[in-house]
Amino acid sequence: MSMFNPSPLTRRRWRNFCRNRRAYWSLILFSVIFSITLMAEFVANDKPILVQYRGEYRMPIFKFYPETAFGGDFQTEAIYRDPEVECLIVSGGLDACFDDPEGVIEDAQDGEVAGEAIEKGWTLWPIIPYSYDTAVDRPGAAPLPRNSENWLGTDDTKRDVMARVIYGFRLSVLFALIVTALSTVIGVLAGAVQGYFGGWVDLVFQRAIEIWSSTPQLYVIIILFSILPRSFWLLVGITVLFGWMALVGVVRAEFLRARNLEYVRAAKALGVGNLRIMMRHMLPNAMVATLTMLPFIITGTIALLAMLDFLGFGLPSSAPSLGELTRQAQFNLQAPWLAFTAFFTFAIMLSLLVFIFEGVRDAFDPRKTFE
Repeated sequence: MSMFNPSPLTRRRWRNFCRNRRAYWSLILFSVIFSITLMAEFVANDKPILVQYRGEYRMPIFKFYPETAFGGDFQTEAIYRDPEVECLIVSGGLDACFDDPEGVIEDAQDGEVAGEAIEKGWTLWPIIPYSYDTAVDRPGAAPLPRNSENWLGTDDTKRDVMARVIYGFRLSVLFALIVTALSTVIGVLAGAVQGYFGGWVDLVFQRAIEIWSSTPQLYVIIILFSILPRSFWLLVGITVLFGWMALVGVVRAEFLRARNLEYVRAAKALGVGNLRIMMRHMLPNAMVATLTMLPFIITGTIALLAMLDFLGFGLPSSAPSLGELTRQAQFNLQAPWLAFTAFFTFAIMLSLLVFIFEGVRDAFDPRKTFE
């Protein structure tokens, strides 16, 4: 059945989800916020989205351009907010920019510089002209309060808080979704094998899970990060290694219950393979219990990432981490905007995810129709 012609069961589940108004509107709101953060480079960046220079169009957010590409002298990347670089772009790369950039820009806007006809250039900037690691050029001791450019102020290293929240929201959600997807696949397969076959297979799996679950996750992370450099994918791998066990017990119980039902025995008598029975006939019945656990796994993963970053054992310090923002709020009580930003970001994110997955759980539950 193609995605453009869904089955009656899929349509019924979607109708049930839409009738849950809280879940439906939470999905819309979360989709809008997450879509904005997915395009974070177009929303908050210290590089222009588009540059028109001598009739050519360039996108610095995707490609490296040295200053020499705009008529400058250095091979390093152009600092687009520098008045001299701005003058080079607007005036077409004239050397006079280095003598009087402000005057040349004014002349370039009139169409002539030193008697020469020029083709005026321009830059298209994001709404927030800072990336998550950009140092804000403002006088005063950090953290700085909000103003017209820094909507949520700056942190203790003069980085724009709004930009870090946008990038941090995307990073937290992607981390949670990746970890949850991998953990769910492993946990469902392990629980299905245990519950379906039972006997010594179940016994060996249970003993192995008991041993592995008793391993302290935080100590393992501390030890590994003292040896290996901290990275996003390393943290994903470690979290999956310890997170897949959350669904094993639920799926195992559903398969143990269903393995002796009549339809399973009939399928075995007809010669249907074990894998087909497990995936096609038994797994759909275990989906409601599995989906019930997903909100807790996702919110728990986001909280785990924030906790590790708060303690200093998570992502690199340069990463746009919401947990690191919370840590800054603890040590900068004179800057209440840091604490309020971290609190409301986590509250909105986690609430929307819980409401959405409540609707998904109810949509898969055949006993709920919202009629």
